Amino acid sequence: MSGRVCASILYRASNYTLALSPTASSQSALFAAVSSPHRRPTQHRQFSTFGCSRSDQWCFSGDELGSGSQQGGRNLSTRQDLDFQLNRVQIDSILRTNEQCVSVPEFDGRGLSAVRKFESNQLAANTPNEDRRSVATCLQTKGMLFGVFDGHGGWACAQAVSERLLYYVAVAMMPQQTLEELERCMEHSRPVPPILQWYQHHGDFSSRESASLYIDHLRVFWQELLASEDHGEGMSPPDALDFAFKRLDTDISLEAQVPLSSDLMKSTAIQVAFAGCTACVAHVDTEGIYVANAGDCRAVLGVQEEDGSWSALPLSWDHNSQNEAELERLRAQHPPSERDTVVTDDRLLGVLMPLRAFGDVRFKWGRELQQSVLAGLDSGVDLDALNLYQYTPPNYLTPPYLDVAPELTYHKLRPQDRFLILGSDGLWDELGSEEAVRLVGEHLSGIHLQAPVSPSERQLKLGQMHELLLKRRARATPALDRNAATHLIRHALGTGDYGELCQERLASMLALPEDLARMYRDDITVTVVYLNSDLAKPHHS
Repeated sequence: MSGRVCASILYRASNYTLALSPTASSQSALFAAVSSPHRRPTQHRQFSTFGCSRSDQWCFSGDELGSGSQQGGRNLSTRQDLDFQLNRVQIDSILRTNEQCVSVPEFDGRGLSAVRKFESNQLAANTPNEDRRSVATCLQTKGMLFGVFDGHGGWACAQAVSERLLYYVAVAMMPQQTLEELERCMEHSRPVPPILQWYQHHGDFSSRESASLYIDHLRVFWQELLASEDHGEGMSPPDALDFAFKRLDTDISLEAQVPLSSDLMKSTAIQVAFAGCTACVAHVDTEGIYVANAGDCRAVLGVQEEDGSWSALPLSWDHNSQNEAELERLRAQHPPSERDTVVTDDRLLGVLMPLRAFGDVRFKWGRELQQSVLAGLDSGVDLDALNLYQYTPPNYLTPPYLDVAPELTYHKLRPQDRFLILGSDGLWDELGSEEAVRLVGEHLSGIHLQAPVSPSERQLKLGQMHELLLKRRARATPALDRNAATHLIRHALGTGDYGELCQERLASMLALPEDLARMYRDDITVTVVYLNSDLAKPHHS
C-alpha cells in the first residue's frame, strides 16, 4: 500500500473499536492516540520482515512509519529499526520473564489434591499488561481455584477482579460455622483464619490503596450470608461461582457510586467500574472441574485417548458474536426494534467485543447515572488520565446491555483427563483448542504421534509430498521450554506455514516497539493445570 498508512483506518483495539483519521506528521502520534483501549484485530498479521510469512497483510510496511519519531528511547524512523532481530538468548529471556511453576503436595493435611502442579506465563502486548491471573488453594473448603482475567479499557478492572473474585468464591462455599468464626475474629480484632493460600508470581501487582475497602466489602458479603437462613453448610462450587461473579460485579458498581475515604480510592473505584474485564475461573477438586466463564477467555481440557493421541474437550464457550446462542440470549433481553442494533459489526452496540464482562458500567448504567458519577468527581481530576471519556455508545436505548452472569460447566474427572488449559483470548487468537492441547500433550509425553500416510497422500506429487514431510517434521521438533505455558506462547507467536517454529517470525513479534506490539498481537496469559488422574475412577457404562 502506498502512502504512510491508509488515509483512514478502523482500528479494532481489542475490545473497543475506534475510527481514526491520521493527520499528524508522525505515525507514532497515531499509535499513541489509541493506546488506552487495547488490542489489535484478531487475524494473524504479517510483519514486513517475517521470514516465515502468514497469509494476510497489514496496510503498511516497515519503511512507511514516518520519520524521526522517538518512542521509548528507540528511533522508529527507518526500516532497519523494524528489522531488528532478537537472538535466541534474548527471545528466551523475554518469553520466560513471567514464568511460574508450582508443584502441589498430593496430600495437604485436609485431603488428596486433584492437581499435581501448574505452570503459568504471561506476555504483554499492552503497556502495562491488561491481563491478570490468579491461583489459590481453598483453606476452609476443598479444592483449588484458577483464574484468567482479560482487561479492556485499561488494566484496573482486571486487577481488582483478580485480587477479589477468588475470595468471594471461597467465602460463599464456607459453612456457617466457619463464617461465624471469621466474624468473631473481626469483631474482637483477632487474627482471621486464612481463607486462601495464594500462589503469586513475584511480578504480580497488588493494589494496596484499596485493600481496606476490599476487606470491608468482603466482610459485608459474609455477614449477609450469615443472615441467610438457608446458607447452612455453604454453597456448592457452581452456586458459589455464579453468586460470587454477580456479587463482586455489584460491589464494583456500588463502590463507584458512593463516597469513599480518599480521593485515590475513589479514583481507583471509578477506573475499575468504567474499565472492564472478562473472566474464566475453574474450581478443581477430586470429584471434578467446575468452570465459570464470562467473556472470551477459554478453558480446554486435554484428554489422552487409548491410542496415545490427544483431543480437546471444551469446558467453556466464548461469549462473542461468533456464538449464536449468546447472540440470541442478548437480543431476547431487548425490544424487537433493537434486534439489528444490539450487536453491530460483531460488537456490542458496535463497540465492545465480549458480550459478558465485569465492570464496563458504560454498558450497564443509565445515561443519567453515568453523567452524575463523572460530574461528581473532584474538579481537579483529569478524566483522560483515568481513561474515562464522556461517551455513550450508539443506540443506547434500554440498558443494561451487558452483564457478568457466568456460564457454568461441570466435568467429572476421568483417568484419561491429563491437564486443563486456561487462556486469555490473546492465546486463542493464535492457536485453536485442538492445536493447544496437542502442543501441551506432546510436550508432556515427549512423544509426537504421526498419523500414517493415507492412500490419498501416497498419490501426492513430489512438491506436495515435500510439503507434507515438512509439516510432519515440524511436529517432531524437540521442545525448547520446560514450562508448557511458555511452550504455548512460543508456538502461538512463532509458528510458520508448515507448523514449524520460525525464529525470524518470533524474533520480529517480540522486537515490536511498545506502541506497535498491540496492533499485531494481544496480551497472552496461559495457565496449564496438570491433573492427578490416578485419583479418578474409570467410568463404566
